[in-house]
Amino acid sequence: MLTKNDNGRREGRIFTGFLWRFAERCGAQGVSFVVSIILARLLAPEVYGTVALVTVFTSILQVFVDSGMGSSLIQKKDADDIDFSTVFYFNVAVCCVLYMGMYFAAPFIAGFYGDSQLTAVVRVLSLTLIISGVKNVQQAYVSRNMLFKRFFFATLEGTAGAAAIGIVMAYMGFGVWALVVQQLFNATVDTLILWITVRWRPRKLFSLQRLKGLFSYGWKLLLSSLLDTGYSNISQLIIGKRYSSADLAYYNRGRQFPNFIVSNINSSIDSVLFPVMSDAQDNPEDVKQMTRRAIKTSVYIMAPLMMGLAFTADTVVRLVLTDKWMECVPFLRIFCVTFLFWPIHTANLNAIKAMGRSDMFLKLEVIKKIMGMLLLLSTMWFGVMAMAYSMLVSSVLSQIINSWPNRKLLRYSYISQLKDIMPSILIAVFMGICVLCVSLLPLSAFFTLFIQVVLGAGIYIGMSAVLKIDSFLYLWNLLRRFIVSPSSKC
Repeated sequence: MLTKNDNGRREGRIFTGFLWRFAERCGAQGVSFVVSIILARLLAPEVYGTVALVTVFTSILQVFVDSGMGSSLIQKKDADDIDFSTVFYFNVAVCCVLYMGMYFAAPFIAGFYGDSQLTAVVRVLSLTLIISGVKNVQQAYVSRNMLFKRFFFATLEGTAGAAAIGIVMAYMGFGVWALVVQQLFNATVDTLILWITVRWRPRKLFSLQRLKGLFSYGWKLLLSSLLDTGYSNISQLIIGKRYSSADLAYYNRGRQFPNFIVSNINSSIDSVLFPVMSDAQDNPEDVKQMTRRAIKTSVYIMAPLMMGLAFTADTVVRLVLTDKWMECVPFLRIFCVTFLFWPIHTANLNAIKAMGRSDMFLKLEVIKKIMGMLLLLSTMWFGVMAMAYSMLVSSVLSQIINSWPNRKLLRYSYISQLKDIMPSILIAVFMGICVLCVSLLPLSAFFTLFIQVVLGAGIYIGMSAVLKIDSFLYLWNLLRRFIVSPSSKC
């Protein structure tokens, strides 16, 4: 059992890692978000729909880049240079094969969607697969050793350079190629800087036995990721084929706003939590406490952001994207509710992975995806909006499925998890109703949104302090420990 000092050091390690990872995600996603807004004003929705179709295929193949091996390197307690080098060479070889597959499949993809320009777009954008293969093991090394500061510099510089190129090309009238080159440049610079800043290099070592050992854990995560990524993107394939590129653009744009917030917070916690949980895998009680804290804190941070965005959606879209994107507002609200509970998925699945139960992880994915596909296929005939609602229903049911194993593994049931997060959600909903009333005032969109943000923050933080919400007190004490205390010692 860990002592109080050990717990303090672990919390400090988690908090420091989270700050660097969160800063990296906010910086990169913030730049990308601003650029996407500028490009959305310059480019037609159909252009975004075209790139979204190609991204579906590259996202699915991107799963093979990791092959579950990155997670295997993080989870394995005694991973050494032989393990890392073996996975590196394996990943690069797999990526080259995948790229060749996409290169020759490009004309068939273009023919399926009746758009001849997709052939060149697929072939160029798929180069990101090879680039990611070179970067993947470096990322695993950084995560395993909690060196998230390296991610910050690599990602931010790549994103900033890609942003400038994307905007310039859009102004010059390159259309869809502005988005393609932007993604390719970002991946390339990100990889180069990570290789410069991280000291690990592959050695002339390869062990088939080690590869089999890592793959025995990782293949289940690979298949799970394939199911998850395929399911997440299948809706876009259906919309792109059955409906129009504009419909797909509105669907994706509505998803982008809440996803921007969730990916920053959730992926930051995910990156830090998995290696720390893996280190404590022999002590279920410690894993339970980390899971519980992750769920409570993540939802506490995410709830006001999701509810605030849902209740101010009209104002945000009109002010940021202009009236031509107003059709994405209903999708935005649906995805705000969908993503609100995402921390429950992430924390529960991280606990299962960290304890070495990749077999159980795979079983959960199979059950969830069968259920999700049935919902999706049954609603695709009734329009894009019906499909979006099916994603919401699927997300709610998936929460229950993901948390079910931890009822026994950690003695932390779904009902207990709901009890932990309900105070934060209720305060966030009350805050959302209050800020919605501001939209009734005869003010400009800018001042309306400004008042809503200030009022919402005041209500949420004020009620948290008055009601002594556990997550608020936890975050407040952490900030005092890591900010106030050091300054008092100077």
